Amino acid sequence: MSREKQAALGRDRIGGMESAAAGLATDPTVAAEPLRRDGKDNLNGVGGYQERQERRPVDALTDTLEAHRGERHIVAIQNFPDPDAIASALAHQIIAATFGITVDIVYDGFISHQENLALVQLLQIELLHYDPTIDLKQYQGSIFIDNQGTTTTLTSKLREAGVKPLVIVDHHERQGLIEAVFTDIRKVGATATIYAEYLREAFPLEKNNPQHVRLATALMHAIRTETNGMIRARECDFQAAGYLSQFVDTTLLSEILNVKRSKRAIDIINLALEKRIVRDNYSIAGVGYVRYEDRDAIPQAADFLLTEENIHTAVVYGIITKEGEREVIIGSLRTSKVTLNPDQFLKSALGRDATGHYYGGGKHEAGGFEIPIGFLSGTYDEDFMRSKWKIYDAMVKRKLLEKIGVIENQSTSAVIRQPSAERPEE
Repeated sequence: MSREKQAALGRDRIGGMESAAAGLATDPTVAAEPLRRDGKDNLNGVGGYQERQERRPVDALTDTLEAHRGERHIVAIQNFPDPDAIASALAHQIIAATFGITVDIVYDGFISHQENLALVQLLQIELLHYDPTIDLKQYQGSIFIDNQGTTTTLTSKLREAGVKPLVIVDHHERQGLIEAVFTDIRKVGATATIYAEYLREAFPLEKNNPQHVRLATALMHAIRTETNGMIRARECDFQAAGYLSQFVDTTLLSEILNVKRSKRAIDIINLALEKRIVRDNYSIAGVGYVRYEDRDAIPQAADFLLTEENIHTAVVYGIITKEGEREVIIGSLRTSKVTLNPDQFLKSALGRDATGHYYGGGKHEAGGFEIPIGFLSGTYDEDFMRSKWKIYDAMVKRKLLEKIGVIENQSTSAVIRQPSAERPEE
């Protein structure tokens, strides 16, 4: 029986199914479900048949954008954008433009990683750094890409401005902080993989379009970065990379990949090596106070610690400082242990804040956390700063070690090394 006849039969059996099926287009859970490409209808239900309209995620995204044609939207990426967020946001901006939608890509933080700076500069990607003079009420919808509102301080600002979440596209574990009209959250290697699929299926790239070449290059870099040079890539990531490879500017990609680390990043990596403790194949390092501009050195240090022999999981953290800004502990986790889920590990180890939101979370083989300092925030005399770091360093280590199952019998002073005189900021 043809698809059309089946659909007609379904309408005869149950009246009003067209409206129910149409409602699936805006159901935020539909787009995230596995695609069925066999062309068959799925009839199921208890006490009768329930016809379910099958839709590709890109079709639901297209309908959502069409319903908001001509509007102005804001893409909120994490405070410290990585290549996946930047490239995917650019892809969304280009796709939205086909519907007459103006999109601003905004972040409320800092870009300090050398590869990320090179990506933005070489590929001419326009990002806006948030400042209070930006009127958020000018936007008719907010888009969250490579995050679900938990890693950007724009979430609360947009909520206060009355800007409704319209789209969420991400590859991390579900966070449940916000809901949007369209949601596509999948366990794939990169958010860029999802956008490459959208492009391949509905918004094809053109080799002679310089904008498309830059986009393909950015997405390829994002997939490569998120999958550790394709080592952790899944079939869908390889398919996305295969499609993008037709349009990539390999010279530009090579320039991005060959950018050297800054001296500050090297110093923080060296400090992580010096301060690390190793327990049951876990390497844990607190690196003291880190300038806001150098925050991206923390995940670089975690990546480096993971390369040590017999280490399967590395955690690096420090207190991020910036004049006029709140102090927070920022940490990164990297693991090669197949059975360790970074999202579950960090949520279980560090718990939630007073509002019920987890301090940490993650994805396959990587995670991060952010813990506000709160009452003890602020810069005081050197002795106070040393004492404050010792307290927070000891607490974070204790929670991580308890999660690992290692009971430290030493006193806090024995577990934590005293900062050396040459490093007063630690």
